[in-house]
Amino acid sequence: MNYYAVMAIYRFEIARTLRTIFQSVVSPVISTSLYFVVFGAAIGSRISDIDGIVYGAFIVPGLIMLSLLTQSISNASFSIFFPKFMGTIYELLSAPVSFYEIALGYVGAAATKSIVLGLIILATARLFVPFEIAHPYWMALFLVLTGVTFSLFGFVIGIWADNFEKLQLIPLLVVMPLTFLGGSFYSVDMLPPFWQKVTLFNPVLYLVSGFRWSFYEVADVSVGLSLAMISLFLCICLTLVWWIFKTGYQIKN
Repeated sequence: MNYYAVMAIYRFEIARTLRTIFQSVVSPVISTSLYFVVFGAAIGSRISDIDGIVYGAFIVPGLIMLSLLTQSISNASFSIFFPKFMGTIYELLSAPVSFYEIALGYVGAAATKSIVLGLIILATARLFVPFEIAHPYWMALFLVLTGVTFSLFGFVIGIWADNFEKLQLIPLLVVMPLTFLGGSFYSVDMLPPFWQKVTLFNPVLYLVSGFRWSFYEVADVSVGLSLAMISLFLCICLTLVWWIFKTGYQIKN
């Protein structure tokens, strides 16, 4: 493996984040803090405990997952779309760098940025509500798996999109609604029986549920099923990336 090439791509993307620190880090943290103020303080004071957990603390894993999903997709999709849009992607493709190394550099940088942002939001949440993490290692595992998986998904979106409108289409119209409807702000048990069954078809539910279990040992679905769903989606994204570079879809043409 050409580690120099991977690290060159990785460092370039990290440096780009540092140059846009307000947009990349400060803005998502402020937005999430507003969620804590509105949902945790204003609305949470009128909602009773959920499964014995104060509402403000209950939504912490969901808000972290919300930011993690959106930022992972956004970071990875823009990172590969911009050089494709500007035409500089061909310089990279003509270099002695394999497709695997290109994906590793871009996805690794996007996942790193998203995971660091998730940890910053986790620390920020302690300023608003007290909470404990029952299983910190499981929490870290879910955080890393989700960051890597959705960075791969964002990488696929960046390759697929041929304009800025398409770049925002799936994150805004698909991922964001699924995240809000995936138990980020409520427990599935609070829904009517019919909608409980419908929610089980929402893949984000398994991410939020497993991540919340690592905090409070409370979950809407089993932890094993959550890990299985994340692993399945990771395999699907890896397969899509392999197929894209094998066929040259939206790159060589």
